[in-house]
Amino acid sequence: MPESKGRDKKAAAYSQPRTSKSVEPNPTWWAPVFITLLVVGLLWIVVYYVTEYRYPVGSLGAWNLGVGFVLLLSGFIMTMRWR
Repeated sequence: MPESKGRDKKAAAYSQPRTSKSVEPNPTWWAPVFITLLVVGLLWIVVYYVTEYRYPVGSLGAWNLGVGFVLLLSGFIMTMRWR
């Protein structure tokens, strides 16, 4: 029965090729902006409920919830891109 040649002892182990895509850090304003968006969105919704639906913008009515959730969502989306 023939014998297998086996592996070359000098061959290097497999290493994953390096990607040329460089990951740059976020600008310095990134974290304060997303934290501000999260806090303002939360406060918008809380103020809407605490003032019995009169504030922050009375003419918007129930759309105040939409504004608050959009602010929260945009802040949350920014957190996912934070490095």
